[in-house]
Amino acid sequence: MKIYRTIFLSMVTAVSIISMFSACSSVKPYQKNRINDADMILSARKSQKFEQSFQLYREGASGANGGKSGGGCGCN
Repeated sequence: MKIYRTIFLSMVTAVSIISMFSACSSVKPYQKNRINDADMILSARKSQKFEQSFQLYREGASGANGGKSGGGCGCN
């Protein structure tokens, strides 16, 4: 049993090390222009707008987030 366990652990270690080294690659200069694309931004735009709409609704008196201005009391 100990032999199988040792072999299994060594195989898992070898596969993980090989997969780590194969994941490394250099980026060519013509591929670097895609790094600044909107798709590469970590937070999705849709979720940000969704959360901002809730913030604007809850913080109605502030009006400093653009779009909707005026207070929650009905005064503009």
